[in-house]
Amino acid sequence: VMVVETGGGLVQTGGSLRLSCAASGHMFNNYAMGWFRQAPGKEREWFAYITWSGANTLYTDSVKGRATLSRDNAENTVDLQMDSLLPEDTAVYYCNAISLATRRLHPAFHSWGQGTQDTVSS
Repeated sequence: VMVVETGGGLVQTGGSLRLSCAASGHMFNNYAMGWFRQAPGKEREWFAYITWSGANTLYTDSVKGRATLSRDNAENTVDLQMDSLLPEDTAVYYCNAISLATRRLHPAFHSWGQGTQDTVSS
């Protein structure tokens, strides 16, 4: 899967952003897709995923209640709606195929997209 993330930007605390992930190749529909983020000075970490069918999602406590995932397998896209943004949400956001067992990049894939920068001002 090759991915391109878009939709980042600068918003104020309490604002919203909608991020999109466009994927191509390698049977996108077969994989759960995750969103990861990397804050300044920190490692990239998983915080949300959606199963291959779109029937199930899971979020970490840091975004639960503020993030909503959806996917369109016909269009090979995964969207992330983030509301009630906080300064600690400032990060580069990435999407990719995810292993549900490890909640890390799926072992069948080895590359990341450029990500999209979200900056939340206080």
